[in-house]
Amino acid sequence: MPTRREFLKWSSLAATAGVVGDALPQLALAQGAPNYLSKRPPPAKRKFVSQAVERQLASVKAGIGDPKLAWMFENCYPNTLDTTVELGTLDGKPDTFVITGDIDAMWLRDSSAQVVPYIPLAKGDPALQRLFRGLIRRQARCIRIDPYANAFMPDPRAQPLSWARHDKTDMKPGVGERKWEIDSLCYPIRLAHGYWQATGDAEPFDDDWRAAMHRVLQTFREQQRKHGRGPYHFQRTSPIPTETQMLEGYGNPTRPNGMIHSMFRPSDDACIYPLFVPANLFAVLSLRQLAQMSRALHHDEAFAGDCEALATEVEQAVNKDGRMRDADGREFWAYEIDGLGNQLFMDDANVPSLLGLPYLGCCERNDALYQNTRNRVWSTHNPYFFQGRAAEGIGGPHEGLRMIWPMSIMIYAQTSNDPAQVRQCLKWLRDTDAGTGFMHEAFDQDDPSHFTRSWFAWANTLFGELIVDVQQGYPGMLRDKL
Repeated sequence: MPTRREFLKWSSLAATAGVVGDALPQLALAQGAPNYLSKRPPPAKRKFVSQAVERQLASVKAGIGDPKLAWMFENCYPNTLDTTVELGTLDGKPDTFVITGDIDAMWLRDSSAQVVPYIPLAKGDPALQRLFRGLIRRQARCIRIDPYANAFMPDPRAQPLSWARHDKTDMKPGVGERKWEIDSLCYPIRLAHGYWQATGDAEPFDDDWRAAMHRVLQTFREQQRKHGRGPYHFQRTSPIPTETQMLEGYGNPTRPNGMIHSMFRPSDDACIYPLFVPANLFAVLSLRQLAQMSRALHHDEAFAGDCEALATEVEQAVNKDGRMRDADGREFWAYEIDGLGNQLFMDDANVPSLLGLPYLGCCERNDALYQNTRNRVWSTHNPYFFQGRAAEGIGGPHEGLRMIWPMSIMIYAQTSNDPAQVRQCLKWLRDTDAGTGFMHEAFDQDDPSHFTRSWFAWANTLFGELIVDVQQGYPGMLRDKL
């Protein structure tokens, strides 16, 4: 049975040999000409079209002086809409399914992150509103099927993804993979809250959505593990240790301290210590956003109060146990802890990460604790920080040593107050696409032509979001060639 990593390797090779290979003559011509040729699907083959996104794309691209950067923005910014969105109806209401790209399944995390950059445009675009309504409903349905699952199939009766079919866990129909990750429940709240704030639209937040949010709160409480290990366990037969969990699938031992346990990271790799700090900080924010929505939309003071109480408890616990100190006494966040006094420092490119805390809204960029942490994760103190001839950035165990994730470079730029840092990040991103015009999952620190995942929609759309934000924050930076 192929593993997820093997599947992605094969699909990436197929895409490179097929789609990219067929385009090489055009690509070479484009790179030698003043104007690069668009890599978007032809209009008739695009999965979804938003006039608001098209206007934004044209406006931003017109202000980019670097032709390659402008070309990459045009390819990447609409990539989620162009290639991953399936619209339908379910029980007479809008339904939206968003795949990750090269895997025909929907991750709660990815599907949320892929469309968040379009939220500011939704109020003036009925088509986008339909997309968001359908996705919010679909995610709520997924959570009601199984709040412990990270990925779901288009058909709720379908079998799991091929590499997950023999997992030792309580698999349910419609679940693609059942790795318990705190952020899988945080991201749908981030999406819902952002959409509601931007549009004022209350239509998708019906009784089914409320029931899903009650499952979120219940699951978070279960995974505080105050009264035993809880119902979730997971084991997988795999030669890759990060694909399974220790001790009958319940993870390494902990002393419950009020934080929420997570068996896997947003990379889908197993946690070493189950008290995962970035995701707990994300949960604090998400619970408070959920309380705000519950009061305003449903006038449910009791549920809102329960969400806020849990948020406060988790926040106090992570502040008490989740900090470390360097030799000079400066505090910084740990990555994972066990409540027994053991702490792990590292960072992974996938968000939530320590680097990405301000990007998610968990703290301010200028927060002193964050700044200490940020400096440390973007250095050799972090075992997954890599520096090479092509770029520098953060990777993770998922693709191994030397492999920098463009996502980390984007988040470094998104959390920077230094224009020089932002400009350097744009150069790295421009120069490490291997001539494809798209972002990838990871590339070798010295050789960007060695990359993983030729179709990774989250990274593409995040790049588009970065370019839009840079134009708004540093408009002069994009006018000239980098």
